[in-house]
Amino acid sequence: MAKKNAKQGKLAYKFLFWFLLISLLPLVFTGYRLIHLTQLSLKQETLRGQTSRAVGFSEMVYSYVTNFRNILLDTAQIREFASMDNSTQRGILNRLMHLHPAYLELSVINMQGEEVIRLGRLLGKLPEKRNFNDSIVYLRTLREGEMIGALTRFLGAYPALNVAVLIRDPDSKDVARGVLLGKITLNGLSQMLHDQFPEPETTQAVVIGPGGFLVAHSDLKKAFSAEVSLPKEILDIIQSQSSETGGGEIAISSGERLLGAFATVKDLGWQVYVQKPIAVAYQAVNQIEGQIYRVLLIVIVVTILLSLVVAGRISQPIRNLKEAAVKLSQGEFDRMPESPTSNDEIGDLTQTFIDMSDSLKDKTGQLVTAKEELQKLNRTLEHRVEARTRELRAAQEELIAKERLAAIGGMASVVGHEIRNPLAVINNSTYFIKAKLSAGEVKVDPKINKHLAIIESEIQQANGIISEILTFARQRELKLEPHRINQFMEEILSSYPIPGNIQVLKEYSDQEVTVNIDADEMKQVLRNLIGNAIEVMPGGGVIKFDTRQINDWLCIGVADSGSGIPKDVLEKIFTPFFTTKARGTGLGLAVVKKVIDHHRGKVEVKSAVGKGTVFHLYLPIASRLSPTAELKPTEK
Repeated sequence: MAKKNAKQGKLAYKFLFWFLLISLLPLVFTGYRLIHLTQLSLKQETLRGQTSRAVGFSEMVYSYVTNFRNILLDTAQIREFASMDNSTQRGILNRLMHLHPAYLELSVINMQGEEVIRLGRLLGKLPEKRNFNDSIVYLRTLREGEMIGALTRFLGAYPALNVAVLIRDPDSKDVARGVLLGKITLNGLSQMLHDQFPEPETTQAVVIGPGGFLVAHSDLKKAFSAEVSLPKEILDIIQSQSSETGGGEIAISSGERLLGAFATVKDLGWQVYVQKPIAVAYQAVNQIEGQIYRVLLIVIVVTILLSLVVAGRISQPIRNLKEAAVKLSQGEFDRMPESPTSNDEIGDLTQTFIDMSDSLKDKTGQLVTAKEELQKLNRTLEHRVEARTRELRAAQEELIAKERLAAIGGMASVVGHEIRNPLAVINNSTYFIKAKLSAGEVKVDPKINKHLAIIESEIQQANGIISEILTFARQRELKLEPHRINQFMEEILSSYPIPGNIQVLKEYSDQEVTVNIDADEMKQVLRNLIGNAIEVMPGGGVIKFDTRQINDWLCIGVADSGSGIPKDVLEKIFTPFFTTKARGTGLGLAVVKKVIDHHRGKVEVKSAVGKGTVFHLYLPIASRLSPTAELKPTEK
């Protein structure tokens, strides 16, 4: 009896051990993986964001410098300025310096290398003229037409940049008259950096020129220092990079760890560098990690407590049944367990134990029958659950798709309205400016009309993008009507402006086939495919259109002889907003698939790099057209 008593109560502990082992091990492993993946994802996203900011500011730096270069180019092309009349040039340069305070000095150099005009701030009344015969800036400008020169420090503190352009004869662009040289202050770049990164304790950004020259600094206190305030390790990493952009974690000699990102300024060879302390950069990572740990700890504690309760509830009836079995073995048939109150397996076991004392054989038969019925019910239930699960999954996917499109539609409507209003104001302002210019008696610079035309073109481009997004997001019922497909194709081709260098081939089915389609939607589909085919063949090529019947399907083929689509891109072409073009929304082919799916059809695409691409549109055939069939004509 002593040995038996030593083993009493161990079932609950075993059950508790295995229950915790089965439940907590996956939970701990999942939590660890979740924390690891979250850390990795957030760190990568933080680095991408920092690199993106460096790239964005590098583009701003390039625009800042090239803007002042373009002003000098426009000034040098003025006929009165190119006449090399010093008094006229001096007046123009005075106005230029008044309009643009960033110009510290402006000089005109004749073809003999002599400085004939020199204007500037803090130069005095009679600034000393210089000779540029041996100057690299002068010689390179004569040879290349323009030059962005070396970095200097104005008055020994302020970073400045020399920019020179060639003054050409207005009647013969191949004849040079001289050189227009300007010195531009770069203080504005520091202010721009400071506006982007106003808190030097959390983020610092610098622009570094060749040789470690400090062009700009987000901390205005360090912006005019003659030396770069970056550790040598960081300077060595930035200046040794061969790629245009990059970044990562950097450990410096002081023991501090930083998250840095850099981007090269196009054509200037400068570097934009942005850094954050690791603690600041990964603050969100650490916060999320702490929250996950707290939730995981709470779940573990709750699981342990629930396991204790469940283990006790399960083991107690078994202990009671064990005591009744001992009594039954001792012949105490009248002291059986009480009737079970729990409607589960343990209750069934207790009831079976009670019935066993009366008729073991009969109960055994009942148990077999109950087991068979239970298995049958389980199989029926499994089939029903599987069927309902499939239906629920399909309904859920359809609901998610509709909600996503509805959200995109709502967003597109709001964005289209909010953007089209200012576009309309800009368009009206452009029309007003053109009207005023055409009504004036003063001769208008052709460049003004050119830039006005550019504005109008960009407004049309923006309106086109908005319309394309609204078209994709729009949800409406199809207006299906029967159409002769060959006639439908001909009407679309006759109204689409195909360039003269594109050859059009047609192979239509001999038997006219009719399909129930929404004419407006299908016109958009075919125009998108034709437009894409023309874009991939800028030097000319062949577009082939064919129609044919395959069983109960009508197949429309649109093929081009362009460069083809790479395999990795081919898998994504129907993804909304995916595009490989420099400009575009990436919705053209997404609209194609959406419309064909809405018609209960399908789209297939085959492409070979260097040979071309073919799209096959499959639509269900409505019926064969009889000679007397009446169909609604397709609108042109």
